[in-house]
Amino acid sequence: MSKTSPNQMPGAAATQAQRRFVFVLLDQFTMLSFACAIEPLRIANRVLGRRAYSWVLAGEGGQEAVCSNGVAFRLDMGLEEVRREDTILVCGGIDVQKATTRTLVNWLRREARRGVTMGGLCTAAYSLARAGLLDGRRATIHWENQDSFLEEFEQVKLTKSVFVIDGNRMSTAGGTASIDLMLKIIASDHGEDVANLVADQLIYASIRTDQDSQRLSIPTRIGVRHPKLSMVIQIMENNIEDPISPSELAEEVGMSTRQLERLFRRYLNRSPKRYYMELRLQKARNLLMQTDMSVINVALACGFASPSHFSKCYRAHYKTTPYRERGSQGATPLAKPRLSF
Repeated sequence: MSKTSPNQMPGAAATQAQRRFVFVLLDQFTMLSFACAIEPLRIANRVLGRRAYSWVLAGEGGQEAVCSNGVAFRLDMGLEEVRREDTILVCGGIDVQKATTRTLVNWLRREARRGVTMGGLCTAAYSLARAGLLDGRRATIHWENQDSFLEEFEQVKLTKSVFVIDGNRMSTAGGTASIDLMLKIIASDHGEDVANLVADQLIYASIRTDQDSQRLSIPTRIGVRHPKLSMVIQIMENNIEDPISPSELAEEVGMSTRQLERLFRRYLNRSPKRYYMELRLQKARNLLMQTDMSVINVALACGFASPSHFSKCYRAHYKTTPYRERGSQGATPLAKPRLSF
């Protein structure tokens, strides 16, 4: 399959032709990410004064798909053959591993072989990666799923960008990142002025590019603007599997271990060791909930030398064991009202 330049927008050749998007709604997909993709297309049609974009809703079974907030969408089609000039956007959400069925994977592979442009919104980059369609490509996924994605798909060049376009493959980090991707597509198809008008209609004042990171900066996240504290936390986040001692962390930023202790106590009300442990346990919980990795391998990936020590620390922090945490994934959500669209 031929691969276009990473900077070339797929499907941007015929600006006067109507472009169709096939939104594939996975079980428990995120409504926000989907809505932020489809609404810019609707508004672009209004701005252009013609139906430049059309769309259909697809999914396994072809009947309906239910998103994570319980709202049901009536589907237009099942996983059938689409037109080669269509753009497939898979919409993911909660428990994307379960929603990525063998039927879906086979369909994605078949359509990819036909040269169809496709992308994954929110967690759906997992579905594309599971089908082998992101091998050797740049991609992104919601930050909460990055740890598990990296463990499973080493051949994918995962970034922390808001969205990524690599040839005829696209991915977004979820949430409002879909707006940024669609504005990029609209700008490529019809010019920056049209994209800006669409953004204005959306009251979207700051359009992000694929160079923007999906997460808030460390100072914003922790509510503290202290350069050395931010540096230490960044080092911690980059060294989860092989934790660095407090003395080494202090030396790295040019202060004593005692000064580092005081810094964490003053701004975060905990020791550096405690903060580091919480980061490691947070990653462990993500891996337990989102992968099939054994508890032992999760422990090793998060810097714990023994499963017993890992289990003890996990229970102290989350009030449950790693084994019970994994078992809780099967809990059935409360039923919510259904609406048809």
